[in-house]
Amino acid sequence: MGGIAAALNKQGEDAVSAVLLMLKQLKHRGADVFQVATPISTVKNKSLIELETKKLVSNIAIGHNSWQILSKEEHHSAILGKDSTLVFEGHLFHPFETSSVQEVAHLLNQDLQKSGENIIQKWDGLYVFAIASLNKIFAGRDSFGTIPLFYGENEALCAIASERKALWTLGITNVRSFPPGNLGVMSAKGFNFKPVAPTTQPPRKTISMKKAANNLQNLLLESTLERVSDVKEVAVAFSGGLDSSTLAVLAKICNSEVNLVTVGLKGQTELAHAERVAKLLKLPLHLKTYSVADVENVLEKVLWLIEEPDLMKVGVAIPLFWAAEVASQIGCQVLLAGQGADELFGGYHRYLKIYECRGVKAVQKSMFDDVVMSHETNFQRDNMVCAFHRVELRLPYIDRKVVDFALSLPVNLKIHSVDDPLRKRILRQVAKNLGIPGFIAERSKKAVQFATGVDKALKELARKRGLTPRDYIKQVFGKFILIRKVG
Repeated sequence: MGGIAAALNKQGEDAVSAVLLMLKQLKHRGADVFQVATPISTVKNKSLIELETKKLVSNIAIGHNSWQILSKEEHHSAILGKDSTLVFEGHLFHPFETSSVQEVAHLLNQDLQKSGENIIQKWDGLYVFAIASLNKIFAGRDSFGTIPLFYGENEALCAIASERKALWTLGITNVRSFPPGNLGVMSAKGFNFKPVAPTTQPPRKTISMKKAANNLQNLLLESTLERVSDVKEVAVAFSGGLDSSTLAVLAKICNSEVNLVTVGLKGQTELAHAERVAKLLKLPLHLKTYSVADVENVLEKVLWLIEEPDLMKVGVAIPLFWAAEVASQIGCQVLLAGQGADELFGGYHRYLKIYECRGVKAVQKSMFDDVVMSHETNFQRDNMVCAFHRVELRLPYIDRKVVDFALSLPVNLKIHSVDDPLRKRILRQVAKNLGIPGFIAERSKKAVQFATGVDKALKELARKRGLTPRDYIKQVFGKFILIRKVG
């Protein structure tokens, strides 16, 4: 895993220096190997300083830095073609004998735009890539945007990077999230995007709960197996609730050595529940507790990583930051998490209000829209805090087959009525089919920021300063982010 950055100078001047600046901002995403590629050459080094001495010059350049998080995994290397170079960051979830980057390289041909489209259409996984040609850069992202990628431009440069801070360092301030499932073409004229494999609404199914639950269980098992097959042991971000307990059991069925990771502030009742569930599932639990002072101490780091002063996102990011840290400390470099389950199966309480006021079609559309926008609301935040700890976040619920099947299901298999207190009915049935006890399968949802006590801690910290929690977050963010944008 690592970071990617690419730049095209619109005036035909050097872009390598811009890429090196961006790689400096992405060092926390990978510092085992750094490389810079042009359309006709590639250089790499274990030191970014040494790489700068190579004096590479080109108006088109792609940079990549990486950690080697899996013992049998080779660092991704730029693949040189005829007047073109491919740089790939990510992972394909298929049992290939070759590496992900080599498998993707097999699709390259003289029509580079078609090659980029083929990569996005053909492969399911979490990835971003860029292909440098003599006058353009072709870039793409997986259909769900599970790995962050941003783009922006100014008068001199078009650029993309794994994090916004890399683009800010070039003076590019209007930074946007690269659309998932799209191929972007960068040229002297700017950006042009072509939708290739975005998430779409599949036809609705008429299916019984029993059959749907069996089908969903098989799809989730296949998805989980793809995400754990290359590692001996995995960590699961664990609350003892429906989503994480289901993932833990699925990973156990896949013969993984499963380590449950639970975090929260001291005294939270949810911690005792997680301990009870872990014992019932007969899986080892790594539980770590924190204080309000710990929340205060980690806040600036988390804000720097997620790059936006959003109270809800901070409340989710802090517990995940801690969970990834614990996973790293116990030697697990892959972390499974339940992101996507609420959007796919109707978990959020707000869906009930939409259902009541606007009906079935409106709640279906709301769930679909939430899935489509998850790259901005959830995935890029979560990847950033995990990558800091050299942990790769994998999301079994966010799989092409699982998502298509879930989106095709009628609402009544997810939400029984406009006052359904539990929702996610089909996933609860899957959990029961897997032998998960009813008190877990039927447990109501509690958002992670409340379950861990982080929301309460942020309120306390804000109150001590005479601020609202939102204003407190904005104040902390504002102290450093403007300096970092121009620094």
